[in-house]
Amino acid sequence: MAYRKLQDKHVLIIGGSSGIGLAVAEGCLASGANVTISSSSPARVAAAAAKLSSAFPDRTVRGAVADLSKPTVDADLDELFRSVGDIDHVVYTAADALSLGGLDSVSVEGIHAAAHMRMVVPVLVGKMAARYLPKTNLSSLVLTSGSVAERPAKGWAVTSFFAGGLVALAKALAVDLAPVRVNVVRPGYVDTGLWAHMSAEEKKAWVEGVERQMLTGKFAAVEDVAEAYLWLLKDGNATGTVAGTDSGAMLV
Repeated sequence: MAYRKLQDKHVLIIGGSSGIGLAVAEGCLASGANVTISSSSPARVAAAAAKLSSAFPDRTVRGAVADLSKPTVDADLDELFRSVGDIDHVVYTAADALSLGGLDSVSVEGIHAAAHMRMVVPVLVGKMAARYLPKTNLSSLVLTSGSVAERPAKGWAVTSFFAGGLVALAKALAVDLAPVRVNVVRPGYVDTGLWAHMSAEEKKAWVEGVERQMLTGKFAAVEDVAEAYLWLLKDGNATGTVAGTDSGAMLV
């Protein structure tokens, strides 16, 4: 059992109905954990929970609807944590579509809107993790940043600011929540719904361009990136750690 560290643990995945969060849920279930997935869409939560339950009939899968975009997010998060019962780990992958554009088109309203899910909510998730997670190094919180925190792309100044802030937040929370562990995954380009604002043709051309630059020659799949989260959930010695999974983007 030394390497079955998620066996029968309960993992709450906020943003777990699609994309990276759903892949993390699958990985947790495959590792013997039970999961609760949460997002703002009742239909997506129900569909994802049904899919996971069918694939892992011997594990417990629950869905919880929580719209964290509202001004009542502090109370809404508290209700979410209370409603799911005892938990051992929390994973935060929730995000909205990237639509800020470059500095020439950025606005105060756009910055505030984008900051909500990328700055406000993660701090409050840390607050709830401190309140509800068992005070042991066997429990953890894993946040999600992005490779633009280390290597900004042109036109991504505001998004890079958010990503860098999440890295700093994870390290600060690791100090505040100790012995509970807090870490952050820093994905590069991953094929998720985050790019849904692009047309199919635009996305295809863009992905091909990215792949030509990457050392792996591959635009990451969610199941690749999910492995970084599983490591941080299992490793009782990892806290304040930034796990990069970026197709070698830091080297090109």
